[in-house]
Formats: sequence, structure tokens, C-alpha cells
Amino acid sequence: MMLDGIPQDNKIKPHEVVDWRLKILVLFGTRPEAIKLAPVIHELKKKFFQTIVVSSSQHKELLKPLLKLLNIETDFDLRIMKKNQTPNEVCSRILAKLDKILAEEKPDLILVQGDTTTTLAGALAGFNRQIVVGHVEAGLRSGNLYSPFPEELNRRLVSQIANLHFAATERNRRNLLAEDVPTEKVFVTGNTVVDTLRHILKNLTPSARINELIEETKGLKRILLTTHRRESFGERMSGNLKALRAFVEKRKDVCLFFPVHPNPNVQEVTNEILAGKERIFLLEPLDYKDFIALMKSTWLIVSDSGGVQEEAPSLGKPLFVLRENTERPEAIRAGVAKLVGGNSFTLARMLEENYSIDTWIKSVKEVSNPFGDGRAAQRIVKIIEEKFTKKIKGGTTVQRSLF
Repeated sequence: MMLDGIPQDNKIKPHEVVDWRLKILVLFGTRPEAIKLAPVIHELKKKFFQTIVVSSSQHKELLKPLLKLLNIETDFDLRIMKKNQTPNEVCSRILAKLDKILAEEKPDLILVQGDTTTTLAGALAGFNRQIVVGHVEAGLRSGNLYSPFPEELNRRLVSQIANLHFAATERNRRNLLAEDVPTEKVFVTGNTVVDTLRHILKNLTPSARINELIEETKGLKRILLTTHRRESFGERMSGNLKALRAFVEKRKDVCLFFPVHPNPNVQEVTNEILAGKERIFLLEPLDYKDFIALMKSTWLIVSDSGGVQEEAPSLGKPLFVLRENTERPEAIRAGVAKLVGGNSFTLARMLEENYSIDTWIKSVKEVSNPFGDGRAAQRIVKIIEEKFTKKIKGGTTVQRSLF
């Protein structure tokens, strides 16, 4: 460990070459985490920090093509996924495997993102080894510990551990201050998903299959659906799928795109209710550029995803949120999203209302993005640089400890 820039090892010989650059370990495990940490990783490397990229592979199949698209190479893959694991099993396996890496690499800082089990395990592993933890997308709160589950509790626990809190919005900052997080440890940066979206949109080239789908449905009002959260499983998901099926069947100028999540709880009910229906396209999980291309082409997005609540306003697309509450009320207050709740009858009513009078849907593209300007990663890395370094006599920059 470095204390005020002084190496705590007097055995180092004057002639030895030692790399005193800050060593940062960046941890992710799911597709949304990778999407949001990619611009941070690139910015860290651009600034010549020692950057160690670790994947837990919590989303094993979804991550591989995404990392290629985002030009991210991992240094360590924990390979923790097994079928039907509980969050407790995932957390324990990440802790055990990550701890060995921390012991060997001795990073100065661990960066985690959001609220997954990987995030919680990474923060806890860092705390137990007294390593500084930085939390990207800190301060989101739904107000209900069980919705979303287990993400709401995960992010609250990480906030108790983290030393640096990178909040996407001013509201997120206020949430943290209300929980007595010291103000000097909280920084409003914007959301890094906007950085990634802007980068991909510069050279967006969807696959031939997605181009064909968009051409095939030309002239139709396209709805894009994503649903996969635990709290949506069962009767709620069945009801929502039936409401969407009925709406598409009734309105001949409407079609539905649904990239079906690989979770069996999603696949079984989807096949039962939507398979083989006219103008309903059930798709394999899409790579990110194809997903963005579909989002851009839609009339309306319907989703229970947290990330989509940030991506939709970034693309100027209207969104129905299939939840009873949301930790991202900025999109609703900005007028880009509407909260459906857990009742499929409400979803059916809202679909009809906004089809009949589409004033709101047309107005969304004029709303400014509440989640940032595409420079969040630059701000995060600049803050890390300022917090971990200081100038000494002669203008030399040295590392310092946050503990």
C-alpha cells in the first residue's frame, strides 16, 4: 500500500524498476455492466493507468460478442456461472475467486458498476482487503428493498462500502447524502451508457437479419419488448404478454419485436403465449448494435429493464416501464417514460390510449436526455486521478492513499 506517496517497502533497491502508476481493477459480470464500464476502461487506458479487467461471466453467453464489439479484453475470467444458481451461490463463488486475484495483483482501486451480485461481491472483496472501492452509477433507489430484487439491496450495501460514489444524476447524489454518505465522496458524472451509445451510433451497422426485419415491417408501428426481471415472472409476465398479443392482433398496423431472454422462466411463457402469432417476432438475444438498431426503429418500447430506461431517452424513444416503481424517475419526470405498474389491464389501457392519441409518443424526441452528455467516463477518470495523486516539490506527481 502507498501512504501519502511513500512506498511502504524499504527493501526496494535504487536500481530496480518499479511501476508506481495507479493500478485499477475493473469488475463486471453482466451485459449492462460491461456496456457501462467499457468507456471507463478505455479512458483509464488512454490515461496510461494500470488497468486489470475482470469478468465474473455472470452473463456468460451474452458477454462474449459484446466485449468484441466494445473492443474490451479481459485479463481474468472467473467463470462462475452454473445452471440454477442462487444469488448466494454466485456471490460466494465470486468472493472466493476474486480474492485470489486481489491477493496477487494488489490493486489500489476496484471499480464496480450498478447493482448486480457481481457488484456486491466485488465491493465486499475489496473492503475485506482494505482496497479502495469506486462505485459507478451510485445512488439509485426505488424505495422498496424487494423491487427490483436483489438489486435494490445490493446497491444500498455497496453504498455502505464504497469510498468513491460516481452518481449519474443530481437526484442520485441527494439519495446518497440522505443516507449520510459524506458529500466529498459523491460526484455527479452523468451515466456512462450515454457515452457507449454515442460511440456505437457513430458507426452503427446492424446485421443483415435486423435490416431485413426493419424492411419487412416498414410502415408498421413497431413495439420493442424486453422483460426478464425476477419480479416479473409468473402471472405478471403472462398477463403482460397476453395484453401485448391482444393489442397486436387488434391493430393491424402494429408489430412486436421481442428478443427473448434465455432464462427458462421467460422462454416457456413466451412460447406458450406469443409463438406463431402474426406480426410478432420472437428473436434470439441480440448483440448490442442490433438491439440499438431496433430501438432506433421503434414506435414504442415496453420494458422492465433498468438500462433500457436510460437508453430510451438517449435515443429519443418513448418507453412504458413494466414495474410498480423505478429507481430512475428522471426519465418519467422528463416526460420520456411512463410507469405501467404490475397490472396487465393498465398496460392494455395505456397501449390503446397512446395509439388513439399519439401526442406524447411524438413529443418524446424533443426531450433533452436526463442521463448525461456522453462525457461521464472522462469525468470519472479525472476524479480518480485527482483523488489518488498529488503534486510534490518539483511538480512530480505521486500516488496517495484514500485510507
